[in-house]
Amino acid sequence: MIYEMRTYRLKPGAAPAYLKLVGEEGIAVQRSHLGQLAGYFASDIGPLNEIVHIWAYQDLNDRAARRAALSADERWRAFMPKIQALIETMESKILLPAEFSPLQ
Repeated sequence: MIYEMRTYRLKPGAAPAYLKLVGEEGIAVQRSHLGQLAGYFASDIGPLNEIVHIWAYQDLNDRAARRAALSADERWRAFMPKIQALIETMESKILLPAEFSPLQ
C-alpha cells in the first residue's frame, strides 16, 4: 500500500469556497475513481490556507490508472476550473507506511 499526500496552498480566504465546492461536487467524483480516501484536512495552525488530502493505493500502477480515469471523466474536467482558480500551489508526495504504521 502507498499513500499520496496532496497539499494545496490556496489564495487567502479561499478555503471555505474550496471546501464547499469539493464537498458538494468534487469529492463524489474523486471517490468514484480514486477509491480509498484516508483523510481530508484544512490547516488551522502553522501555514494557513492549506488543504491536505491523502489517498491510498495498492501501488504506483494502481495510482496511475485511477488518476488517468479521474482525468478522463467529463464531470471532473468540468469541475477542475472551479477549484483551480482558488489554488496558488500544489504538491504531491508518495508516502510509504512503516511496518508498524496503523495504516498499511
